[in-house]
Amino acid sequence: MKHPLLIGAALALALCASASAVEVVCHRGANEHAPENTYAAAQLCIDWGVDYVEIDVRTSQDGVMYILHDPSVDRTTDGHGLLRSLSSAEIDRLDAGSWFDPKFANERVPRLEPYLRWIKGRAKVYFDVKDCDLQALIDLVYTVGLERDCFFWFGANKAARRFRELDQQLALKVNAATPEEVERAVTELQAGIIETGLARLTPEMLDACHRRGAKLMVLFTEKDRAGFRRIIEGGADMVNLDHGDVFLEVQRELAGASGN
Repeated sequence: MKHPLLIGAALALALCASASAVEVVCHRGANEHAPENTYAAAQLCIDWGVDYVEIDVRTSQDGVMYILHDPSVDRTTDGHGLLRSLSSAEIDRLDAGSWFDPKFANERVPRLEPYLRWIKGRAKVYFDVKDCDLQALIDLVYTVGLERDCFFWFGANKAARRFRELDQQLALKVNAATPEEVERAVTELQAGIIETGLARLTPEMLDACHRRGAKLMVLFTEKDRAGFRRIIEGGADMVNLDHGDVFLEVQRELAGASGN
């Protein structure tokens, strides 16, 4: 049996090594500083140097894929109704910025294809798939050349299974709370990323992920520097958050303190 002090020393070394390695995913872009799911919100993330921008995919009445979180356009535009019931011509006219601040009055609901072509090489993409033709989305990712720079998530396992039937290469994120759930996610869905809460960032969860070649991502939406330090020092591979700028500040501070 290994001595507890030796185990503790090894863990401390691992935590130090991980202090500059957490990949940052910005939830709906820089949504504290710009209207969510817009070019402006993504550009701030790019300026900060984050790894991934999370976007929500929906489809118009005439089959055009857009980036919008809610089923309806009411909350984040000057329009009304379900995005699925509106034509692309109607959606393209909506103001998607003034609700947040008048200086963003020229922001529109982004069409997915030009957005992906624009962001390629600037940041990677996390697709939260809400409502779309899965095959069309998969084909678009390969056409744009983002297949190595993205991952997907679905709110229902049925949709995730359908995704895996259509494609076996693109990265998939699955939520899990226990090592047993990690095992099922990797075995049944070939999940490459496991998302969990900060309270479940444990050596057991990390080991369950890493033994199966998956990354552990922590969802943490609070603006809490102490929480950010726990994520970094706890050895998370990735973090999904709303305050990427502050997290990166904390990560740089810890890296500097450890001499990295």
